[in-house]
Amino acid sequence: MKAYQDMNQDELKTLHQQLSKQYQDMKDLHLQLNMARGKPDFSQVQLSMPLLDVINSHYDFTDKKDYCNYGILDGIDEAKQLFADILETTPEHIIVYGNSSLTIMFDQISRGFTHGYLGHTPWCHLDKVKFLCPVPGYDRHFAITERFGIEMISIPMDENGPDMDLVEKYVNNDESVKGIWCVPQYSNPSGITYSDEVVERFAHLKPAAPDFRIFWDNAYIIHHLYDHHQDHVKNILEACQEAGNPDLVFEFCSTSKVTFPGAGVAAMATSINNKKDILKHLTVQSIGHDKLNQLRHAEYFKSIEDLKHHMSQQAELLRPKFEMVLDIFDKELKPLHIGTWSHPLGGYFITFEAMDNCAQDIVQKCKEAGVILTDAGATFPYGKDPHDSVIRIAPSYPPLNELKQATELFVLCVKLVSVEKLLKL
Repeated sequence: MKAYQDMNQDELKTLHQQLSKQYQDMKDLHLQLNMARGKPDFSQVQLSMPLLDVINSHYDFTDKKDYCNYGILDGIDEAKQLFADILETTPEHIIVYGNSSLTIMFDQISRGFTHGYLGHTPWCHLDKVKFLCPVPGYDRHFAITERFGIEMISIPMDENGPDMDLVEKYVNNDESVKGIWCVPQYSNPSGITYSDEVVERFAHLKPAAPDFRIFWDNAYIIHHLYDHHQDHVKNILEACQEAGNPDLVFEFCSTSKVTFPGAGVAAMATSINNKKDILKHLTVQSIGHDKLNQLRHAEYFKSIEDLKHHMSQQAELLRPKFEMVLDIFDKELKPLHIGTWSHPLGGYFITFEAMDNCAQDIVQKCKEAGVILTDAGATFPYGKDPHDSVIRIAPSYPPLNELKQATELFVLCVKLVSVEKLLKL
């Protein structure tokens, strides 16, 4: 195949006619496929069905009667131990909540506004509140901070994580910078894992704002695609403790993509001081979360090894989807030099980077032909990708045959839009 940039105008015009005909043929198929969100498919969910049988009317609650009542605000011991094992910490650092880690993050931002952290001035009394946002990043993170009117500052990422020179410049010199969003392992959407050096530099930050916090969304800490080829992010809680900054981080995790999305269990790990401060608010906010669901998960995953085995089964279902998408990209697009893409070892996403000023048109053409993708720009604050080039690919939800169709259409749209940009159409 000849790279598009090496073609003359006549060759590009002929190619455009061919691609336009192929695109119309795809539209005539009237596809209805959705790759907008990183959702598990039903075959993944089915792996967890036996969990529903663990706690039933015959369960022996003799020494667990309190689990059927109000209270135990920070979660049952078994669930705290499970999440401590996942996050490589100890139970006293854990608070176990309901089903959603996103809800915990929203609450933490809200508490910053209404009451402040550890006695510091509530953000609602400040003239300006800013958050750092590594990009491309998670659109729901950005939606939370935008909802509260927080000014978001984009921080570029490379294969090691966020640009720490820029992070340190903002955090160490601007007291209005109150936090940073991070997805440190198999990042959403780039799939990269922060290097040890990046984690250490986070731990050694010297914030101008004493209430600055790292929002460490470790959503994919156990979501590996390969058993023997895995990333592992350095433990941020330990690093902060050793650096003399124990209160610097809120770490989040859930089983939403482990068991049942919307019916899993979520948790936060943080310092003892932060935990005590948070529990003062939770005492007013809640009479306790769903302890029976916590028990159900803890009984089903009796050890971290049980959980790892379960995730290995998940990987068996996910891996063929990722590999198929990447194989099609390598075959159809790599020789043409009209895009680059990530090759993640885990998580739920592939990041595709098109030629500049192409992403919105590619996503729109896919939509018109029946394939819904994440909106172009969604992985940037305010939905504004300065180069209009990044597209998040979520291969997990469609069945393999539909995913193949969707990927082939996506590739066709990339080709068509790229030719149109080169022709300046």
